[in-house]
Amino acid sequence: MGVFTYEQEITSSVPPAKMFKAAVLDADNLIPKVRPQAIKCVEVIQGDGGPGTIKKIHFGEGHKFKSMTHRIDAIDKEKFSLCYTVIDGDVLTDGVESICHELTVVPAPGGGSIYKNTSKYHTKGAEVCEEHVKGGKEDALATFKAIEAYVLAHPDAY
Repeated sequence: MGVFTYEQEITSSVPPAKMFKAAVLDADNLIPKVRPQAIKCVEVIQGDGGPGTIKKIHFGEGHKFKSMTHRIDAIDKEKFSLCYTVIDGDVLTDGVESICHELTVVPAPGGGSIYKNTSKYHTKGAEVCEEHVKGGKEDALATFKAIEAYVLAHPDAY
């Protein structure tokens, strides 16, 4: 088994606490509103939102994938961090056993924030397709920017 890691950072003018609430804590509700083509809905299969919670994400019409299931491994609302693992679904292409994501939202100069994501693809000896990673990065960026636009347009929402 191998591990392929990539990192992504996205800057925002939104302060960390607001961005974490919108992009992480309320993501299940907000993303289907601001990017329905990315995520149609999120179904909680087990848990209360804390560690051990299992969610099934149904992607929007025309999306490359149909669904994925992930498990929340850790969440720290004070440090604005979340760790979750994709454990099932068609996003786990041939040779990929699971994908672990470690997200943090940290302060940026000027009062904004930096959204940091480290993704670790656990493989069964196969290499990860670069197009798969590139598509995931582009989708994450578009979703983050849609959330940011929503928060900026609705300053009292979070």
